[in-house]
Amino acid sequence: MKFTIDSSALADAVAWAARSLPARPTAPVLAGLLLEATQTSLTLSGFDLEVSAQISLDADVEEPGRVLVSGRLLADIARALPHMPVTIATDGPRVNVECGSSRFTLLTLPVEDYPSLPAMPTVSGLIDGPTFTSAIGQVAIAAGRDETLPALTGIRLEIEGDTLTLAATDRYRLAVREIPWKPEQSSISATALILGRTLNETAKAMTSATEVELAFSSRDGAVESLVGFSGAGRSTTTRLIDGEFPKYRSLFPDDSATSAQIEKAAFIDAVKRVSLVAERNTPIRLAFSSEGLVLEAGTGDEAQASESVDAQVTGEEILIAFNPQYLVDGLNAVVGDYVSMTFVSSSKPAVLTGMLTADAKPDSSYRYLLMPVRMAG
Repeated sequence: MKFTIDSSALADAVAWAARSLPARPTAPVLAGLLLEATQTSLTLSGFDLEVSAQISLDADVEEPGRVLVSGRLLADIARALPHMPVTIATDGPRVNVECGSSRFTLLTLPVEDYPSLPAMPTVSGLIDGPTFTSAIGQVAIAAGRDETLPALTGIRLEIEGDTLTLAATDRYRLAVREIPWKPEQSSISATALILGRTLNETAKAMTSATEVELAFSSRDGAVESLVGFSGAGRSTTTRLIDGEFPKYRSLFPDDSATSAQIEKAAFIDAVKRVSLVAERNTPIRLAFSSEGLVLEAGTGDEAQASESVDAQVTGEEILIAFNPQYLVDGLNAVVGDYVSMTFVSSSKPAVLTGMLTADAKPDSSYRYLLMPVRMAG
């Protein structure tokens, strides 16, 4: 095998394919990256038996072939190469990498022992690329990281006709986004639970895709074992999480006692300033009244901070406390220059939605529910 390719294109492709490589592979070949050169293109593949990643790109191929090399090492080398064409060629049990005056020799892994990548399921529909990336980012912030609760580390996909709903929760907050998509069958209905970290990385890597293909097979309203995404020359498959996602819809209150509309940028800045005096895992307090919003942190002999922010408050006065980072995450995720917050009481979760302008209707296609923190006393 021998081919020449731009070093920047190679580095980008290797980084994408290597994303699926396990940190502690159960077999040496699973640490490898498979390079397959045809007459006109190069395909790189990575697979850890759970997640597969594959990318194809143009290359000047002199000798077609396939080879398996250490993915991490190739990624480090590709990232460090000068911005020049790079030539990769096999030489018996070795692979030579040449770029300008740089020379590297890598040992190969037994390509015959490499597992076959799972076949991409049948394409079930198309999602607008930028919308897909944005929506995954909005919900991924709420996905749990505690691997002892695997169902909470996932993002739930709910497909009903031409609407796709994404939801994630770590028990302290819940993010839900609804987006349109183009299903192959208008009557389609299915659910799936996908590891949030995997889905978020996939969405980020497909930012340049005009449309993303969603591929799966379903039975009895549930996706079967595997789901695939492809776009911008990249494709990935991932096995589903086996677990029961919480019945989250009932968590959203039907009505509220208080609502407030606040300029988002000013709100975020105030939260960050006031939380500077808050000890780790210590909440900040928010007091909503007809006079606006007052943020406070610290009590007694501790360092203290307070700041007032203009807010249009309707309904009962309320004093409520939140984890400041969780609050900032939600504020950053809502779309628009203003945020709407609704409350039932100081002990019940608040709901954040975005507003394009001060007098616009809140956009309920994205909702961020945040649990309050119990205040001392």
